[in-house]
Amino acid sequence: MKTAEKILKKKTVFREEMEKVLSEREYSAVWKDAAGRLDGFLRRYGSLPEGVHMHTDSRILPAAAIYLSLKDAVGQETAFRIVEDACVKVCEPIAEKLKRLMKVPWMRSLFIKIWDPMTRIVFGAGNGFTNVFYPRTKNEYRMDVTSCPYFRYFTELGCPELTRIFCENDDRIYGDLPGLEFTRTGTLGKGAERCDFRLRKL
Repeated sequence: MKTAEKILKKKTVFREEMEKVLSEREYSAVWKDAAGRLDGFLRRYGSLPEGVHMHTDSRILPAAAIYLSLKDAVGQETAFRIVEDACVKVCEPIAEKLKRLMKVPWMRSLFIKIWDPMTRIVFGAGNGFTNVFYPRTKNEYRMDVTSCPYFRYFTELGCPELTRIFCENDDRIYGDLPGLEFTRTGTLGKGAERCDFRLRKL
């Protein structure tokens, strides 16, 4: 099982955002508390299927641990802003890399094609999601998520509001790609019955 310290060591963007707001003493105390929380979360969810751990161990549980520790120290509003700002920073280089790739015209069609096998793995049943996959059509891909480990485990850990941040990460990454349109009408994190994904070549 991964250790809390090893996981948090990779969360450099979260540390940087915390250091903008907290004193060194406050930061050290919050980070130590988050490590303790994360250790407990890892033990609590240690028996989950391997595919689910891809999401819980690297994203869901560390974000919840950091947020809840921050919330106790500086309040919900500031804690939420720190986690949200960190996620924005994490998404920026991914979005920029995809933008460069999508400037190659044939890459847009290929990107839509690989979304089908990619989402069936990354966001499939083996990783804790329940989906509706629609028939494939030329230059368009559609999928709905009706059950999601982000919403499930953030809710169990007492911070369902964090789900919204991770839903919006999709918009941050896919929402402004050249020659492609990414649209959705709602997400589980914002109270909808599903997260709908639609990617279309313009």
